[in-house]
Amino acid sequence: MKKPVRNPREVAEIVAIQALSFLAGDPERLGRFLAETGIGPETLRSSAADPNFLAHVLDFILKDDASVKAFAEASKLHPTNIMAAREVLGDRKWERDVP
Repeated sequence: MKKPVRNPREVAEIVAIQALSFLAGDPERLGRFLAETGIGPETLRSSAADPNFLAHVLDFILKDDASVKAFAEASKLHPTNIMAAREVLGDRKWERDVP
């Protein structure tokens, strides 16, 4: 049995990975994101392990009300939870050691 996630950082990263999956499901939205970040589709998967990259994923979602609404609906999250996840990813007290 998998143990429940209790660390706010882990929860925030899960939300950001859901957001990345949401972006990947829409070629136009994903294209805009890739153009904005400057990364290529071939490095998308490896970038998803970087908490800073995950913060940028949420920044991209949060900069447009329509994207926030669409992602909130798709993920069954309240928009304030999306913003809270972004805040946690930017808060140094929740940083984790990355090998």
